[in-house]
Amino acid sequence: MNLTTKELTAIEEQLGQEELLIQKFKMYAEMTQDQQLKSSCQQIAAKHEIHKSKLLNLLS
Repeated sequence: MNLTTKELTAIEEQLGQEELLIQKFKMYAEMTQDQQLKSSCQQIAAKHEIHKSKLLNLLS
């Protein structure tokens, strides 16, 4: 699949956003003592890792 420059730029920006969200939610999970909140943050981080992986697959 051939992507346009605009599409590649959009994917690159989204990859950056996904990485930022992964880092934030992992940090939040480490900061809290509440196990339910920790688990929720870890699950959200995992979802964003999946999103990031799917975006990377578009580039390969």
